[in-house]
Amino acid sequence: MSYMENKNNKIALLIDGDNAQPKLLKPILEESSKYGKVTIRRIYGDWTKPQMNGWKDILNELAFNPIQKFSYTTGKNSTDSALIIDAMDILHDSSVDGFCIVSSDSDYTGLAKRIREEGTFVMGIGEKKTPGAFVKSCEIFTFCENLESLIIPEKVLKENKKSKPYLSLIDKAFDMSVNESDEAYVATIGLNIRKLDPSFDSRTYGYKSLTSLLSGIQGYELIDNFVNGLNHPLFRKKIK
Repeated sequence: MSYMENKNNKIALLIDGDNAQPKLLKPILEESSKYGKVTIRRIYGDWTKPQMNGWKDILNELAFNPIQKFSYTTGKNSTDSALIIDAMDILHDSSVDGFCIVSSDSDYTGLAKRIREEGTFVMGIGEKKTPGAFVKSCEIFTFCENLESLIIPEKVLKENKKSKPYLSLIDKAFDMSVNESDEAYVATIGLNIRKLDPSFDSRTYGYKSLTSLLSGIQGYELIDNFVNGLNHPLFRKKIK
């Protein structure tokens, strides 16, 4: 069973309140919950500042703990250091099986790498402006723009569906996943896509799931594969 299939894993969700949007807190929690139970929920920031007010109304509703970090020096963000220190303490306590770091700041690149070195799952959530180094350091990276369908203009979704910029990535992932029967499980393709590009997300292209995205690719076909009443679809190249 892969990490992403184990819903019993415990996850620490750590949010940089200076680099995230309060309106997306619920979608962020739902997204991270796909990979396990979010047992640690913390938002870091200087709660004496007016810009943190947007978080306050929803904190108790979703059971998040606000972590106070005063900004002692003008122009310096002390939130990232507090989050990093806490993450390392949690990592060494072995109290969770994975982390979700929410920020668009490159300062968390080293933290993500360190967590992965321990063999612990780490995902990131941030805006599309997030530096590539942080994105690539995570096993999975979800763009905030994909957490609210209204954020992505319908025109952009239609253009992405038409151009299919992901075809080369799908081809590579299929080659990595194919078995002796020249077929590949959709779930395995998904895992290998994430290895090649942690930020890949079918929602970017207007599809709700990887299966629906794959169903529209010419030259391939999806095959239902029921095992004990559950469908584990297979993907293969069409026979000419």
